[in-house]
Amino acid sequence: MAQACQCEADRELYVPKLAVLDKVVPQTELETLFQLRFEDGAPLGHQPGQFVQVCLPGIGEAPISIASAPCEEPHFELCVRKVGNVTRALHNLAEGAYVGIRGPFGRGFPDDQLKGNDVLVVAGGIGLVPVRPLIHHILCNRPDYGNFTILYGMKRPEEMLFRDEIAEWESSNAVDLQLTIDRPHPDWSGHVGVVTTLFPSLELDAPRTRAVIVGPPIMYQFVILECRNKGIADEHIILSLERHMKCGVGKCGHCQINGKYVCQDGPVFNYHELKQLWEAI
Repeated sequence: MAQACQCEADRELYVPKLAVLDKVVPQTELETLFQLRFEDGAPLGHQPGQFVQVCLPGIGEAPISIASAPCEEPHFELCVRKVGNVTRALHNLAEGAYVGIRGPFGRGFPDDQLKGNDVLVVAGGIGLVPVRPLIHHILCNRPDYGNFTILYGMKRPEEMLFRDEIAEWESSNAVDLQLTIDRPHPDWSGHVGVVTTLFPSLELDAPRTRAVIVGPPIMYQFVILECRNKGIADEHIILSLERHMKCGVGKCGHCQINGKYVCQDGPVFNYHELKQLWEAI
């Protein structure tokens, strides 16, 4: 019996489950939002911040961040940038097609640490995708959290993701949304400057603020510095790491950092944890 249970567990780890592609919604020139559901109607059963492995037979497999919240199941969403063989093939699929899904994998955002506190989300570019489930989750359970602020920066206006949602967030009293682009643009009348230029005007209650940062790696060091300058403790600065998580189950070693596997021990870490990892290297 124990052996049979172990075989079933291994199957869930390594064998993709078929999912139907219900909607395909282009976002930008490179990004498309895909809405999927499992044939049997089962929920994905994920936490905000986790990822799945998307399998296209004959082409390959790729790790993709989940872009929807648990409260939106049984459907789940993936927002995919067209950058490689798997993602390009995925962009060529039409509604009604099937893909294989393994997961969810990894450690998500620590909701037990966020509840009851103010939450500051700082997203850069496509970094809005992995943090979108957390945003939706907080908005679905708004009374459980304190002040909620989102800073979203992008290079150009045409790179903005989820435009309809952003318009809703801008007009909502449930969240303070601040947008910026890196350089002046004729089609932009809002704030101009990298996302850290939004920090000077922020009024935060540092002891009760939890900062969640997701974006390109080069952004992290500067945003972390701004958070620390605002008095946010290292253990309250939460980041999602980008690594090539090839297998998703800690077997291949591609995502290892000094004995930690980003695919299992992350991809979400707090800054205190990461400092210890980096100092040990």
